[in-house]
Amino acid sequence: MKIVFIGTSEFSAIILEGLIKNNLKPVLVVTAPDKPVGRKQKLTPPPAKITAQKYNISVLQPKAVLNINNQVLSIKPDLIIVASYGKILPREILDIPKYSCLNVHPSLLPKYRGPSPIQTAILNGDKETGVTIILMDELIDHGAILVKEKIKILAKENNETLHKKLAQLAVKLLLKTIPDWVKGKIKPEVQDESKATFTKVLTRENGKIDWEKPAKEIERQVRAFYPWPGAFAFWQKGDKLLRIKILKAKTAETKDIKAMVGQIVLSPSQKIAVKCKEGFLEIWELQPEGKSPMTAEDFLRGNPQLARSFFE
Repeated sequence: MKIVFIGTSEFSAIILEGLIKNNLKPVLVVTAPDKPVGRKQKLTPPPAKITAQKYNISVLQPKAVLNINNQVLSIKPDLIIVASYGKILPREILDIPKYSCLNVHPSLLPKYRGPSPIQTAILNGDKETGVTIILMDELIDHGAILVKEKIKILAKENNETLHKKLAQLAVKLLLKTIPDWVKGKIKPEVQDESKATFTKVLTRENGKIDWEKPAKEIERQVRAFYPWPGAFAFWQKGDKLLRIKILKAKTAETKDIKAMVGQIVLSPSQKIAVKCKEGFLEIWELQPEGKSPMTAEDFLRGNPQLARSFFE
């Protein structure tokens, strides 16, 4: 079977490698162009490209997806698999493969269509999520459902760990679904539009912590935005405003401690804790701007004036 794989992110790369290791090696991988990353703006390939090159698979990186039309037509693929590509495929490409285009989406569609379903599930405090495989059409995550499967969201789950678990689940579902779909054993189910919800494109500013929110919501924000865009706050150190990422945290009541919203105190266990609208957020790991990640205790030792100051 000739397969073309289209995807960009780490989620895509895990799925791609899973297919390859199970004898479903694509003949072509289509992914996003390399992008400048970091302070030095080093041109960096997307994860799916790195995986494709590892297994000597041809790669296309079009600026406009319609530019791949001729190349895909010449291959005459039986199937196109799309996972976390970030662009809608035009009808000219959707109509090429014999067995259609399958889209792998990390949510229980029609809930959480769009670009940030995993982060949104954590932010909302959902107890479960999953993977849905649909027949791709020209709308965002709109096509008919072939299969979906649930998993639980654990109490300490963050965006990074849940991404990996869902990608591994996606591999399992694809290995089961592809042969059944090709043999005509699956009847697509139209999505219920009345239950559709949409997620948004995340930016770095989405990580800014609002201490006027309850601690439980901020704790979910820390997990949902790890490692990117990262939950962060600003701390006034002398005449400098220091940006600090909160990497790991948990909620704490500490009812006996009196503090104002945003104020930094020491919890009974001698951890850094920040007063929120409801409860405290106890910080376990953080990363000051320009520094490596460190425990809150190490940061406190180097900045003893932290306690009783404020996060903005």
